Amino acid sequence: MQTFLKNATTFFSNAGFIAFFVAVSLSFYVGQFTSPTWTTTRVTIDAKQDDSGNFYYIYREKKQELSEPVSEDKAVLSAKNLQQLNAKGLAPSITEEVVFAVKDGKTLYYQITAKRHWQIWSLLPAFIAIVLCWWTREPITALSSGVICGVLLVGDIDVFTSALLPNIGTANAATILILYLWFLGGLLGIWAKTGASLAFAEYVTKKFVRGPKSAKLVAWFLGVIFFQGGTISAVLVGTTVKPIADKEKVSHEELSLIVDSTSSPIAAILAFNAWPGYVQAFLYVSGVAWLATEQDRVDFFFRSIPYSFYALFAVISTFLVSIDKLPSRTLRAARERARDTGALDAPGAEPLSSKELELAEVPGNYAPHMIDFLLPLFTILGIAIGTYIASGTPQILSAFGISLVLSMFLACFRGMKLRDVIEGMANGWKGVVLGSVILLLAICIGNVSKNAGGGAYLVDLLGSETPYYLLPAILLVICIVISFSTGTSWGTMAVTFPLGMPLSYAIAVNNGLADPQFYMMVCFATILNGSIFGDQCSPISDTTILSSMCTGCDLMDHVKSQIPVAVTSMLLALICWTVCVVVYA
Repeated sequence: MQTFLKNATTFFSNAGFIAFFVAVSLSFYVGQFTSPTWTTTRVTIDAKQDDSGNFYYIYREKKQELSEPVSEDKAVLSAKNLQQLNAKGLAPSITEEVVFAVKDGKTLYYQITAKRHWQIWSLLPAFIAIVLCWWTREPITALSSGVICGVLLVGDIDVFTSALLPNIGTANAATILILYLWFLGGLLGIWAKTGASLAFAEYVTKKFVRGPKSAKLVAWFLGVIFFQGGTISAVLVGTTVKPIADKEKVSHEELSLIVDSTSSPIAAILAFNAWPGYVQAFLYVSGVAWLATEQDRVDFFFRSIPYSFYALFAVISTFLVSIDKLPSRTLRAARERARDTGALDAPGAEPLSSKELELAEVPGNYAPHMIDFLLPLFTILGIAIGTYIASGTPQILSAFGISLVLSMFLACFRGMKLRDVIEGMANGWKGVVLGSVILLLAICIGNVSKNAGGGAYLVDLLGSETPYYLLPAILLVICIVISFSTGTSWGTMAVTFPLGMPLSYAIAVNNGLADPQFYMMVCFATILNGSIFGDQCSPISDTTILSSMCTGCDLMDHVKSQIPVAVTSMLLALICWTVCVVVYA
């Protein structure tokens, strides 16, 4: 009995449990006894009518149907109506509406979306998830706690039907299970079973690598080459360079930073990928000639690349890390530990990849060869890049699926028994189960935070009276908080660009700036880069999780070692953006 009481006392006095209990209690109270505040986002759209009189707009060269526009003064989601509903604690009857207004003889169309938030409490789910990640170093518990708080905050009680089932039962979640658990896990398992990754590491080490620095430079160079960005870049670079880096005693903290910092930042600079096509849909501003058409908006994206200062500094700082020139106490300690003791992880670390992927148990009658590694890898790249060139959308599932089947046939053709191939795949699945579960929970916490209205609340704080020289910094902070809290850069862009672009144009005109287009480019760059920075530093981001998983790093060790380098790059970028708008706008 005394032992039980002692353990119970220890458990309930734990700081993490206390934080969880307080957050859950607050979430329940807010969800049950307070009404949400409804606000709207207003996006100017380039609406047209077809021969049948139906309204539409073009998105990525496809027609998107619109509901029948109504006059602005008769809109259900007008500011006046929402103010009255908020005063009564009621919700609007609709959440989306297309309205039109005639200004200076020209008809303008707007898509209005109503969103709810619970003031500062909307940030609670993401806040408790991130805090518990730091305190407990156990991401599954932390993310689950955030999901529970988010469900209670919006007034629900059943976590399974309100959050887990709707989010896990989606195409996005299914893609994660198929791609990262089945395909990637199976492929990594076969590479371990055939000894393919080690054979490749030995060849590259013999021909190109002369020590830890050159091993990290190979990782950095591959990150630049795989400029499709995001999760796929993290997976391809991480799985390719890990055997090389491990052989040369590169700490997993250093390797995961290089992999993560050459994913999205590179995609923003070498933007020959899906990013411009996605982003341009949120950039239309009525009356702005340089944003009039889809091609104009894509061109605007590319002309703004020189002002993506954070992405540029992130890539440069990662290069300096690769050659041991960037002074970071955390990374220096990790580097010295790995080289002096051979310990690639910090004491007490819990890497997201398991030992099944660390050990190569090659059957005695099988001769490892790097063709088992290179042919599936080039298949992935060829299909992904080829389908992107042909259709504008890389077929990632097909690329990994075909590569997995090819690696199976190749191993069998070269003499491995099918039973050994399946055993290797099973070991690979075991190795990525933990990372896949964390990814699924990250999807849940991101959607729960969005449903709680954290992004809408932060956007609602921004007023139109902002001084022009402060707007880039304010947009930057908003993007960082949203992306850090939700773990998604693209979701942050979808929330912030429709606000920031019209606002930047209005402020530029009202302040009589000499070059409104230049000012808008700087504001565009701050939104784009702020979204990338927050996502890159967030422990609930898919790229952060995958960078840790594919390099075998502890998630929080990766986050803690990456933040100082990323913050330094962002501070330099903020200085550059501020100088630009003050001196040149």
